[in-house]
Amino acid sequence: MNRPESIKSLRSMPTRTWDMIIIGGGATGLGIAMDAASRGYKTLLLEQADFAKGTSSRATKLVHGGVRYLAQGDVALVREALYERGLLLNNAPHLAHNQQFIIPHYSWWQGPFYTIGLKVYDLLAGRLSLGKSKHIGKNEVTHRLPTIQADGLKGGIVYHDGQFDDARLAVNIAQTAVENGAVLLNYCKVDGLLKENGKVSGVTATDLESGESFRLAARTVINATGVFVDEILQLDNPGARPMVRPSQGVHLVLDSSFLQSSSAIMIPKTSDGRVLFAVPWHNKVLLGTTDTPLESHSMEPVALEQEIDFILATAAQYLTRTPTRSDVLSVFAGLRPLAAPQKDTNSTKEISRSHKIIVAPSGLITITGGKWTTFRKMAEDTVDEAIRRGTITPAKCNTKGLRIHGYQKQPMAQVPLDVYGSDAAQVQALAAMRPEFAKTLHPRLPYIKAQVIWAVRQEMARTVEDTLARRTRALFLDAQAAIDMAPEVAALMAAELGKDEAWQQQQVNAFIAVAQNYLLKNVRTREQLPVGA
Repeated sequence: MNRPESIKSLRSMPTRTWDMIIIGGGATGLGIAMDAASRGYKTLLLEQADFAKGTSSRATKLVHGGVRYLAQGDVALVREALYERGLLLNNAPHLAHNQQFIIPHYSWWQGPFYTIGLKVYDLLAGRLSLGKSKHIGKNEVTHRLPTIQADGLKGGIVYHDGQFDDARLAVNIAQTAVENGAVLLNYCKVDGLLKENGKVSGVTATDLESGESFRLAARTVINATGVFVDEILQLDNPGARPMVRPSQGVHLVLDSSFLQSSSAIMIPKTSDGRVLFAVPWHNKVLLGTTDTPLESHSMEPVALEQEIDFILATAAQYLTRTPTRSDVLSVFAGLRPLAAPQKDTNSTKEISRSHKIIVAPSGLITITGGKWTTFRKMAEDTVDEAIRRGTITPAKCNTKGLRIHGYQKQPMAQVPLDVYGSDAAQVQALAAMRPEFAKTLHPRLPYIKAQVIWAVRQEMARTVEDTLARRTRALFLDAQAAIDMAPEVAALMAAELGKDEAWQQQQVNAFIAVAQNYLLKNVRTREQLPVGA
C-alpha cells in the first residue's frame, strides 16, 4: 500500500500489459482486484477518492443473509448471502464476528411466526450456520436487553448473524490484493475510455494529487463504481439508460448506555414496513437504517430530517430511555447502488438487492447492485464474465478460502487495535518506539497517535478524512471528537508526508467541512438541499 510506488507502476507499464483495469475502490472493486490478482492477472484499480469513501464505509456493519429478503420470498439471494457470510467470518475473523440478535415481540402470534421464519433462515445457512435460533420468554429478553421496553412484551426470538467493520475490511482487502500483485491507487480519477475499433481498450486517468495524466491500456475494463456507474457508462455511450437507482440509508450513533447489552435488537417491521436495528459497535450503539429512494447522488450524502425523526421515534417505542437529538454522537448517510427497475417505482422494496453484470457492445463490463456480504461472489462472477469474453486466459477463482490481510482467529490486542488482527503487534511496536505515539488523540475515543502513523505508512491514507473516517472510525463514532482531533492528526500526517503548515490548515478546514454533515444539528430536509446535491 505504497502510493508513490503505485504511480511508478503506472509510468513504467508498457502498452496492453494490464489484464484488467478496475474503476472504483469500494467493496465491489476491491473484491474484484483481490480475485483477479489472486488468479494471477495483472490488475490495476483506480479510485477517484479514497478506498470505501462512499457506500462501502457507511453500511449497517452487518454481514447477513437478510431476514427481510427472506420475508419477501427472495430465497436464492438469502441462501447466497448466508453462504458468503460464513466464508467471510472464516477468512477475516479479526474483523467479522458472530453477533446475537433478539427480535422482541409484543403480540402472541409474532412469536411462532418469527421463530418459524428464522428456522428457515438457519436451514438455508447449512453447515456455515452461526448458531440456532430459538424463542425465549419475557424475563430472558429483559435480562439480555436491560433497556428494552417491557410493557406488553411477550417474549423474543434469538438468532445469529455477522457483524464487521466495513471500512477496515476494505483496507484489508486492498492489502490482500496488493500482496497478490495488484496495483491500487486512490485519488486517481478515470476521465475517459480508450477504444480500438469500437472496443474499450483502456482508460485515461488523472492523478488528482499531482495533476499527472495517464493513458493506460488493458485487455478488460471493469466499471465497479457503485452509485457512480452511470457516469462511466456515459463515457462509453453518451445517453445510455441509467442502471442505478440510489437508495439512502441513514444511521445514528448513540452512547452504549442506551443498549447496555452485547446483543443487538432487530425490529422486523416498523410503522412504515422498514427494518430497524440497534447494534452494539465499537462501544457505541448504531441505530438504523432508513431506505429512502433518491433521484440524485453525491460523494457526501446528507441525512434528511424525516429520516432522523423516523429513527428516533421508532427507537423510542422499544427503548426505556428515549434517545433525543442531543444524544446523537454522529449521523451518517450512505447510498445503496440498487439496480434500476424496469418500470417506474418509488419503492426500493420492489428493487432487487441481487447484483447484475452488464457487458456493453464496447466490451465494458459493469457490475452493480449487491451488498457488502456478497462482495466476494460479485467479484468472482465479474472476473468469470471477463474470462467468458475471451480477453484474458482462464484461471480458477481462489477466494473462497483466501485469508484476508490481518487474519487472526483470536485478536491479541484490546480495542482499538483488535481490528488490525495480525498487524496489531506492529502498531503496538510503533507506539513503543516513541512514548508520544502511544498517547490517545481524544479522551472520548480510544485511538492513539501510532494509528495515524501506521495509516500513512501502511494503508495509503492521504488526508485527515482518510484517517479519521476510514482508517480509524472516529468520525462515525463521535463527530465532534473527530473535529477536535483534526489539527493533531494533520500535524502527524504532515510530518510523515513532508507537508507544510498550509497543507495542515487546508486539511483541517476540508475535514471540518465534511464532518459538519455528521453533526445532527447540520442535517437538512430534502427541500433544503441544493440542486444536484
